[in-house]
Amino acid sequence: MKRGIVRVITKGSVIENSMLDEARNNYLTAVYLCGEECGMCFVDVSTGVLNLTTLSGKKIEKSIIDELGSYTPSEILLNAEAAARPQLSAFINSRLQASCELLDESEFDYSACLAECVSHFGADKLNELGIYDSRLAVSTVGAALAYLRSLYKTDVINITDINVFAENQFMKLDYSTMRNLEIVETMRSGEKKGSLLWVLDRTRTAMGKRLLRSWLERPLVNLVTISKRQNAVDELFGDNIRLNEIFNALADIYDVERLVTRVVLGTANARDLNALKQTIGRIPAVKELLKDYNSSYLRQLYSQIDNLEDVYSLIDSSISEEPPFTLREGGLIRPGFNAELDELIDIQTNGKQHLSRIEAEEREKTGIPKLRIGFNKVFGYYIEVTNSYKSMVPETYIRKQTLTNAERYITEELKEHENKVLGSRERSVRLEYELFCQVRQKVASQCTRLQLTASSLAAVDVLCSLALVARDNNYCCPVITDKPVIDIKGGRHPVVEKTLSGTLFVPNDTYLDCDDYRTAIITGPNMAGKSTYMRQTALISLMAQIGSFVPADSATLGIVDSIFTRVGASDDLASGQSTFMVEMSEVSNIIKSATKNSLIILDEVGRGTSTFDGMSIARSCLEYITDKRRIGAKTLFSTHYHELTELEGIIDGVKNYNISVKKRGDTIIFLRKIVRGKASGSYGLEVAKLAGLPNPLINRAKAILADLEAGDRRSAFASEQGFEDGGEDNPLTLSLSSTIDDRIIDELKNIDTDTLMPLEALTMLNDFVNKARSNGEF
Repeated sequence: MKRGIVRVITKGSVIENSMLDEARNNYLTAVYLCGEECGMCFVDVSTGVLNLTTLSGKKIEKSIIDELGSYTPSEILLNAEAAARPQLSAFINSRLQASCELLDESEFDYSACLAECVSHFGADKLNELGIYDSRLAVSTVGAALAYLRSLYKTDVINITDINVFAENQFMKLDYSTMRNLEIVETMRSGEKKGSLLWVLDRTRTAMGKRLLRSWLERPLVNLVTISKRQNAVDELFGDNIRLNEIFNALADIYDVERLVTRVVLGTANARDLNALKQTIGRIPAVKELLKDYNSSYLRQLYSQIDNLEDVYSLIDSSISEEPPFTLREGGLIRPGFNAELDELIDIQTNGKQHLSRIEAEEREKTGIPKLRIGFNKVFGYYIEVTNSYKSMVPETYIRKQTLTNAERYITEELKEHENKVLGSRERSVRLEYELFCQVRQKVASQCTRLQLTASSLAAVDVLCSLALVARDNNYCCPVITDKPVIDIKGGRHPVVEKTLSGTLFVPNDTYLDCDDYRTAIITGPNMAGKSTYMRQTALISLMAQIGSFVPADSATLGIVDSIFTRVGASDDLASGQSTFMVEMSEVSNIIKSATKNSLIILDEVGRGTSTFDGMSIARSCLEYITDKRRIGAKTLFSTHYHELTELEGIIDGVKNYNISVKKRGDTIIFLRKIVRGKASGSYGLEVAKLAGLPNPLINRAKAILADLEAGDRRSAFASEQGFEDGGEDNPLTLSLSSTIDDRIIDELKNIDTDTLMPLEALTMLNDFVNKARSNGEF
C-alpha cells in the first residue's frame, strides 16, 4: 500500500460536518499589509466562498481589526509587517480564538501569486474583476490558494469565483458596535439566544443560517440593492399561504454547499451523494412555488435555481439506497448500473447454481451420466469421471489427478469460473470503488451549477425567514430614502420585545436628521430604558439595510454608512486598560471614523472619571460631533450630567428628550416613554431604593444630597453623621426576609392567580400594604 501525507488539517481548512458549526462560515484569512495599504481575503473551503477586499488609509490597523471582527476567522495567515503591528496582534490574541501562521514574504511574491491565481481562475477572470494588476489583491489571494494547495495536496477546485468587495460597499460595523448591539451573539455569554440573529433566524437550511448571519454582519448601503431585497420580502409577506408552503418545502434541503465541497475534494462518501440526491429531489417543488412572483430578486433566484435532473438521475441510477459508511466494503453501487459488477456479484450469490449449470452441460455434451464437479483447496474446481467412463472423456479435458477409481480433469471454462468465483469479492469491491469515484467525479464536474443553486436556495430561505418574522412579530416595511433622516413611529427593540413575558413593550418614536435634529440628548434615571431606546434605533436602521421589515408602526430611514456605539463600561485587563481608557479609546475611534451619514450612539460618556472631568469631556464630544464642519452626524447621546441639557438653544441641532417616570412619594414607576424636554431629576436615590438598599442608608444619602444641593459640601463630608434609623441589626445586609414579612410571603405563595378576580386582587394588595406598614417595612 502506498503511504504518504494526503492532507494536512488546520482550523481554517476543516470540511467535515462533525468539526464545523453549520450556522456559521469557517474562514481562513490571509492578511498582506504594506505600509498604509492591505489586502485581505477570506476563504471558506467548506462552502467554496472567497471574499476579497483591499483597505487603505492612516487607520489601516483599525480597519483590519474591524474586518477580522466581522468575519471572525478561525485561522489567519499574516505577513511579517502585519504580525508586527501591536494593536492587531493584541486583538487577535485577546478577542479571536484563531490560530495564526506567519508566512514568509516570498509566499506573497506578486509573480508567483499571479501564476497561482491565473492557474486557478484564468487570466480572463482576473481581468474581469479588475485585480490582474493589483499587487495587494493578487498576492493575498495567491498566498491563500497556495497555502490551501499545500494542505490538500491538490487544487481546491470548489473555489470557482472571487467576490471582490469595496471598502464602502457595506455599512461599517466595528468590533465594539457588533458586541454592544449584540447583533449575532450576546455580549456576556457569547450565545446566539438574546441576539438580533436569534430573533430573525427562522431559516430551515444550514446555508440560509450562514447567509443570514453574513447579511447582518455586512448590511448594504446601496439603495437599489436594499430595495431589491425588501421588495422580495414584501411579496413573500403578502402571500401567507405560499410563504408557508415554501417554508415547508425547504425543510428537507441538506447543506448543498458543504456537500459539494466534499464531493469536489474527494472526501464525500455514498451517503453524501444520496443526501445530495434527496436535496435535488426537493428543488423542483421549491422552484415551482417561486414561479409566479414579480419582484426582480425572486425572479432572479427562480432563474438561477437549476433542477439538476441529470445529476439526480446519475446518482439515483448508480448509488445504492442504503450504502455503507465506508467506501471499501462494497454495497455502494445499485444493481443494473454496470454489467461486469452485476456478473461478479451474481457469481458470489449464485456460485452453486453456476456450477450445477456447468455440470449439467458437461454431462449432456459428453454423455457421461456420473460426471460431477468438485472442489479442493489444492486443485480448486475439477471434473471427476469414474474409470468406467474414461473412454468418453473429450480431448479438451486436461487431466489433473489420478485416483484409484477415477480421474480428475479441468477445462478452460471451469478454470475461468474458478478465477471469477475466487476473486469475485475482491474484484467487485475494487470495481465498486472505481465506479463510485467515477460517479463522484461526474457530480463534481457540475460544481458551478450546484453552487449557484445552493446560494440561490439560501437566499430564498433567508427572505422567507425575514418575511415570517415580520408576519409573526407585527413588523412594518420601512421606506428607504436617500435623505439623511431617521423617522420612526412606534419603534420597538426586537430582542427585548421578544424576551418579555406577559408584559407589553412600550414603543417610542425617533426623529433624527442632519439639520435641526442632529443630536438628541436623552436624560432620565437608570433602568428607565435609555440604552434600550438608543439600541433599538440602531438595530432598526441595521435591519432595514439588510432588506428586513422593522419593529415599528412606520419608519422612513435614510441610508446609514456606519453605526458607532459607546455603550457600557468594562475594563480590558488583557491589554492593561481601565474602564475610562477603554471608553476614551472607543470615543476616539468614533470621532476619527464617523461621517455626516453615520449613526452614533453614546451612552453616558465621561462617567469613568471625576464629575467635572467627565462632564467637560462629554460636552466637548457632543459639541464636536454635532458641529457640521467637523462631523454633523445623527447622534443619540444619553447622560446623567443634567447640565448638558442647557445646550438646547445654545448649540444648533441639539434637542432634549427624557424617559418619563411617575413619582409617588419615594417610589418611582418607569413609564418607558420618551418625551421632549429634559428630565426633572436624576432619581438616583429612588432607583437605589428599588434595588433594595436599606432605609437607613437611603435616609443618610438624602441628608448628604440635601447638603450638596444647598452648596454645603463641608456639612456633607466634614464628619460622620450616623444613621438616624437604627432599626436593623446590619443595615448593609440585604435579604428577602428582612424586607417582607414571612407571613406575607406564605400568603403570596398560596394565591391561585388563575381564579383570582380583579376586586379580590385589589383587596389582597391593600391587606398586604397595611400589614407591611404595620411592621415598619414601608
